[in-house]
Amino acid sequence: MSNMKQIVVIGAGVSGLSVAVQLAEHYYNVANVTLISETVSPNTTGDGSAGLWGPYYCGKTPDHKIVQWSSETHLFFHQLWKNGLGGKIGVCLQPCMRLTTDPNGYPEPAWKDVVFGCQKITETELKRLSNEHGRMYTGGYQFATFTCEPSGLLPYLFNRFIAVGGKFVASKVRNFDEIILNRPVDLIVNCSGLGSLELASDKAVHPIRGQVARVSAPWIYEVILDDSDDGNYIIPNCETVILGGTHQMNDFNRNVARDDSRFIFDGCERMLPSLRSANVTNEWVGLRPGRDSVRLEMEHYRTDTKKDSVPIIHNYGHGGCGVTLCWGCAKEVVEISSTLGWSIPTTSKL
Repeated sequence: MSNMKQIVVIGAGVSGLSVAVQLAEHYYNVANVTLISETVSPNTTGDGSAGLWGPYYCGKTPDHKIVQWSSETHLFFHQLWKNGLGGKIGVCLQPCMRLTTDPNGYPEPAWKDVVFGCQKITETELKRLSNEHGRMYTGGYQFATFTCEPSGLLPYLFNRFIAVGGKFVASKVRNFDEIILNRPVDLIVNCSGLGSLELASDKAVHPIRGQVARVSAPWIYEVILDDSDDGNYIIPNCETVILGGTHQMNDFNRNVARDDSRFIFDGCERMLPSLRSANVTNEWVGLRPGRDSVRLEMEHYRTDTKKDSVPIIHNYGHGGCGVTLCWGCAKEVVEISSTLGWSIPTTSKL
């Protein structure tokens, strides 16, 4: 169709792929969607993460937005799980404890109604856990939620995108002008994550370095997170268990650090001594795309050589919860794009 709109999505991480899928399905027979990224799974930042649903390092993003986006994603994971795709994608529903040693205790989570059976951990249970873990816990909550492993989710989303007519270009985007000047484009969606430091000239973007280890420990079926600043976490996946972790601000080092390894193994083995007998499968470092708050908004961008502006929807700065927010943020991208006034035939594939 000669009047097809042209959409370009930048970035093939969990945010970019979620956006690409939803736009391609929403604007089926209305727009061509092209995904441009230098890297794809298994080489994205998300591939090494545990994929636990749970708001984490979102900066000062308003709670109501976090709840809105994360609840949409939680529902998406639930649907995948109910539809029998859990084994293929790596979606598991499992019990989870989030604890803290903060003197002020653990404030009631804004997302408590999103997860299943969220309850405050009793003082008696806190004392027992403190004794077992060698910590002084002051509060916590227990509930059931999902892990959705990006190493399975990303290929699923990529294949779903291609199946609905999406196109992929393996390339690094250095600036928006090169897209606008080299091809017809009606909308750009920027999901470049940490790359927005340069691509969008956004100095608020910074790396949050995360080092983790994967071990073989098939006897562990419960997520344990110590949300204290010096806390550790244990997150089972389908075939391995992820031990963590670090959150070092403005640290671009992608190499495994021995001091961090000791911190991770010592802390996690203190929580669960049986981990001492677990075989280590690998250690990994990723850089989370930190920002003072998630940026999800439209701007009208002009090049120096073109009079007309091109709408760019920015969707980045998700910190440690890209997996948690991906589907909900992508849904809002589609909603923002609807303000452009593109008509959708009744035969569109929704």
